[in-house]
Amino acid sequence: MSAHHRSRIALLIALAADLALPVGPGWLYDSMRAPMTIEQASIAAAITAMETHTDNLLSIPGVVGTAIGMSMDGQPVVKVYLADRMVVGVPAALDGVATDTEVTGAFYSLDPRVAPARSPEMTIWGNVKAGSDVNRRSHFPRPVPIGVSSGQQDVTAGTIGARVTNGTEIFALSNNHVFANSNRASIGDPVLQPGSLDGGNAPDDAIGHLVDFEEIKFCTLGGMSCPNNRIDAAIAGVTEKSVGRATPSDGYGTPRIESVTANLMTKVQKYGRTTGLTTGTVSGVFATVNVDYRVGIARFVDQIIITGTSGEFSGPGDSGSLVVTKGSGSADRRPLGLLFGGSRLTTIVSPIDLVLDRFGVTIDGEG
Repeated sequence: MSAHHRSRIALLIALAADLALPVGPGWLYDSMRAPMTIEQASIAAAITAMETHTDNLLSIPGVVGTAIGMSMDGQPVVKVYLADRMVVGVPAALDGVATDTEVTGAFYSLDPRVAPARSPEMTIWGNVKAGSDVNRRSHFPRPVPIGVSSGQQDVTAGTIGARVTNGTEIFALSNNHVFANSNRASIGDPVLQPGSLDGGNAPDDAIGHLVDFEEIKFCTLGGMSCPNNRIDAAIAGVTEKSVGRATPSDGYGTPRIESVTANLMTKVQKYGRTTGLTTGTVSGVFATVNVDYRVGIARFVDQIIITGTSGEFSGPGDSGSLVVTKGSGSADRRPLGLLFGGSRLTTIVSPIDLVLDRFGVTIDGEG
């Protein structure tokens, strides 16, 4: 068993043990009340099966990802995400662990140039706060709030996720494909608010400049060679006068500084340029997914899968949104991930701690 494999098992077991809110019958709930020997074995078996078979599963035409999920009866399963209902060849079990197929459609970066357009009649945003008159695509007085339209000068539009700090400087956080144009931008390029699709122009609408980004590594040889990515992220140098810490008034407010690790069934929320304030649930962890960026396919590992509460959790243009917990008291608004991709009813999120560690920053939020 590899060190990485052991660390995955240890992490998921720890999450099960530390879960604060009951989620109903099943292995997570029971793990709070009994020795975890059986639960450990189930988790280890599921992770081992997923890691052993993911490459083969992704070689099946139409399979776009895998993850650890939970069955209806509370058992760990290997989730297998499908581009359409016509996919065949996915086994019902892997080394004794049940699989659970889900038709998500192909996964895309949520760049309006890349993700397929969504017809209004197919869009369900019933959990967006009703009656809001905030136009998240408009030009905001400086300092601009987080969660609104932004992007590098050659990018259509994405979302400012959060303000972050290294202790001396402050930055705006978003995706590589929002602030760095999927590796094609240059350090120092202006970052606009709003994004160009929403009327932003350089230099008048610049709120900062690109400082750093994690390069996205794309598949080659017709998809036969796919390097692993773990985050789609970038930071722009800003000031307190150009970017604020909180969402507009119809959002969740100011994120907390202290992050939290995603667990299955965790309740979450996000505020983004396109769909505003939405809520959802963590439905998959340790996901491996193939994501279409128009310029190529990129494979991401160790990702978080979010399912919306009453429809879509995100849409094209929400890329870069910060995903935070939805709870009460100190359990509310804790940063969990950075949104970057998905399909109509499925959202892909990179663990926020991987993002923050990459840039040596923390969320500039409430203590």
